[in-house]
Amino acid sequence: MYQKERLDSLLEILNARGYVTVKQLMDILHYSSATINRDLNLLEKRGQIKRTYGGAEVVEQKSVPLVYRYNKMRVEKRRLARIACEMINPGDTVFIDSTTTTQIMGEYIAAIKDVTIITNNMALVSYLSQYGVRVICLGGPVFEEPHMLLGDITVSNLLHFHADKLFFSTGGVTADGKIWDSDYMLMHEVMSKNADKVYYLVDHDKLEHSEQHILFDFDRVDCVISDFDFPDSTKKRFSKTQFIVADKSK
Repeated sequence: MYQKERLDSLLEILNARGYVTVKQLMDILHYSSATINRDLNLLEKRGQIKRTYGGAEVVEQKSVPLVYRYNKMRVEKRRLARIACEMINPGDTVFIDSTTTTQIMGEYIAAIKDVTIITNNMALVSYLSQYGVRVICLGGPVFEEPHMLLGDITVSNLLHFHADKLFFSTGGVTADGKIWDSDYMLMHEVMSKNADKVYYLVDHDKLEHSEQHILFDFDRVDCVISDFDFPDSTKKRFSKTQFIVADKSK
């Protein structure tokens, strides 16, 4: 096999798996560790992969700019946010992530007032504090300018809190119930473990996206709020999960 063929094979394997070890590549391609490492180093120099201890992973695609995500599917996001806020009761402590979908919930939370919101979204903190809502900002470095915080400090602070409910969204989901995530995986993982009820908001535009970084599936979600009616097979498989379809007429 020529080097170009090996490189193409390496990229194909990495794109399919997201991450792979040198040992796994040796078993698949039947080349020495020296050859595999040499090829991986070349791909890293080209910016096509990222070397990790004992292996390699695909280079993350740059996310859609925040300003664009704010306006994309705005009408659908408002429907989901309205339904989500109907699940919040006075006195609740609520985790809300920093996605543009859940940020819209602020417009409805302001009317509830008697809640505690814990979030890494500074825009939501600023907005809700004007209406007398108790808000706790998780802190940490700015990850997405100008409002979204994420880092070791953010996650470390999160570990100190427990919430009645978590409302979150991610970059995508598959029709059979696999939720994929990227930069916010650890934060969403901790939030979901530290909340009594987990609510997932997702519009139809996020269906069938990449599965390279699966966060978890609907087994870890108490309620899915979407404008997409998931297949009966998915609902049957996750029988303990509630599915709410947003009414497009409202």
